[in-house]
Amino acid sequence: MEQVCQIATTKCEFSTQNQSFLDKTPSLITIDPMITTVTGKNQITIPAKLASQLDIQPGTRLDWSVGSDGVLIARPLPGRSELARRAAGMGRPWLPAGADPVADLVNERVREDEEEGSK
Repeated sequence: MEQVCQIATTKCEFSTQNQSFLDKTPSLITIDPMITTVTGKNQITIPAKLASQLDIQPGTRLDWSVGSDGVLIARPLPGRSELARRAAGMGRPWLPAGADPVADLVNERVREDEEEGSK
């Protein structure tokens, strides 16, 4: 697997410098060259094809790391709404039979509002 990553990295790094080299390089992974430039504020533009493929939109957080072979890795992180969807219902197996914590919370808030209104 390490060799595959290295070949892919080599293809990306040298794609504009030596096209004939790329045409003759055997590879298990085909990567379209997508070259971006880092700005003076260390910002980059994610190529539209990648952004679309990975559903990266304004506000998407990325987790950056460096692989053991020096390859820069950026992983999109799930948004708050996606995390909430994933967590929805996770505690249900531990609830007592017939329990409705949402209704309990609503009733508690109603009681608190009534108590505040009587003061």
